[in-house]
Amino acid sequence: MISVSIDDGVAWVSLDRPEVRNAINEQMQRELASVWSGFRYDDDVRCVVLTGEGEHFCTGIDRGEAISEENNTAMAEGDYPGYPTPWMYDDPGRDIGPKSRDLWKPVIGAVRGMACGGAFYMLGETEFIIASDDATFFDPHVTYGMTAAFEPIQMLNKMPLPEVMRMSLLGVNERMSAERAREIGLVSEVVPADELHERAGEVARIIADAPALVVQGTMRALWTAYEMPRTQAIGMANLFTRIGSDAAAFKEGQERFAGGRRPRWTVR
Repeated sequence: MISVSIDDGVAWVSLDRPEVRNAINEQMQRELASVWSGFRYDDDVRCVVLTGEGEHFCTGIDRGEAISEENNTAMAEGDYPGYPTPWMYDDPGRDIGPKSRDLWKPVIGAVRGMACGGAFYMLGETEFIIASDDATFFDPHVTYGMTAAFEPIQMLNKMPLPEVMRMSLLGVNERMSAERAREIGLVSEVVPADELHERAGEVARIIADAPALVVQGTMRALWTAYEMPRTQAIGMANLFTRIGSDAAAFKEGQERFAGGRRPRWTVR
């Protein structure tokens, strides 16, 4: 259901159900949870690219497998079978995002084609997204009589509230283009479809070649700062800097600076 390959520090995780546009079934949920947890302890993995096989990234939870007709009817009536009270619920997407599995290594989303609904569980927990020019983003829940909650909440750290609200309320009646997604900050870069794999690999290679401890420290600092008041985040910056320091990497970086060696750079 997913395919995984590792090449010199970069792991490629590909959703592999192209016949159903990479919709997420129970087996894929289990495999993603296992992969994210396993990467925590794998020093050979320093950066991850998350993508999908075929022409689409992911069309969310596989409704054909996730809910039986009997359960679907019960849920519509407010009865969630198997849960003793309304306060208990096993969210089907809770294990498929890297942060939900406590993976604090950078994950880049490489999106082409459709990305909708349950795909946002994963994309909401990536560091940033690179999209092909044929990518589209939408949330079908409201159109099909379901409250949109878990998935658009994930996207609130990627998009302005009015854009999340519009996408959620319009359902399948409007799809956000890759270029519009870039304009509002959901996508950091748009490339031709045939260049997506190469470009995601280039960016992942730069990150994987950086010192792992400082990369992860930077991620922790920024995610923490996003979820707390600015003054408190600034107050914790010293802590992140101290914990995320690598003496050897710092020395090498200072020597690189003093020696005038310039990295290869591009203008986006």
